[in-house]
This record gives sequence, C-alpha cells and structure tokens, in this order.
Amino acid sequence: MASTPEHYLEALPADRQEALSAVRDAINANLADGFEETIQYGMISWVVPLERYPETYNGEALSIAALASQKRHMALYLNCEYASPTDFRERWKATGKRLDMGKSCVRFKSLDEMALDVLGETIAAVTVEGHIEAYERSRS
Repeated sequence: MASTPEHYLEALPADRQEALSAVRDAINANLADGFEETIQYGMISWVVPLERYPETYNGEALSIAALASQKRHMALYLNCEYASPTDFRERWKATGKRLDMGKSCVRFKSLDEMALDVLGETIAAVTVEGHIEAYERSRS
C-alpha cells in the first residue's frame, strides 16, 4: 500500500496517473488553509488533521475528499458535498458533462469527464471550521 500521494500515483498506469494527478492538482490549488493531504483508507485524501480535531467517532481524521483508482473507474469521494450539500450537481450539469455520482462518489473513466472548474469551486468553498461544524451537526 502506498504511504504518500506521490507513491500512490507512481503505482498507476500512465492514463490513470495523468487523470488523477490533474484532479489532485485542482484540489490542492483550491484547498483552504488548515487541511492536510495524506493517505487514508488506501486513497489520496484531504483531511482535517487530528491535531486540529481529534474528537471523531472512529478516531480517524475528518475527510473532505478522497481520490482513488478503482477496478473499473476512478473515483472522487466528495465527503464535503455529502456533509453539506450545495448546488454541485446543477453546476456540474451546466458544463454539459455527464455526472455519474452517488451520495458522495463521482465516478469517471477519463479526465475529459471531469469538470475541474466545478470541483475547484466546490473545494475552495470548504473551510476547516465549516467542515467541523457540519460533522458536529451530523453527530447530534
């Protein structure tokens, strides 16, 4: 299992490496201060560090997003969208790109299927404080 995001990407085929690197870059370029990029549950993840908020139900850092290469597709888990829904789906559909999304998981097979601008806007709108508040509301 990869121990860093770089190692995770290096282990992938070139086409997936390119696609996931572009999505990763879009997230990192729009990530608010206070979040940390790491490996969590075998995926590249962006989390509220435990040093900042250790009171989670499972002792794991609160994730706002995670990125993975699955067997049949690539997946972006937008935990921030699940915790505090926005108009993400409408903004994505306005781009003309097809959205294959479950509760939080955006599935894609190529980079062309991603609306990186919408993703960037969504990530940029999330703050550490706001994500913690959403988590605490969900637990009460």
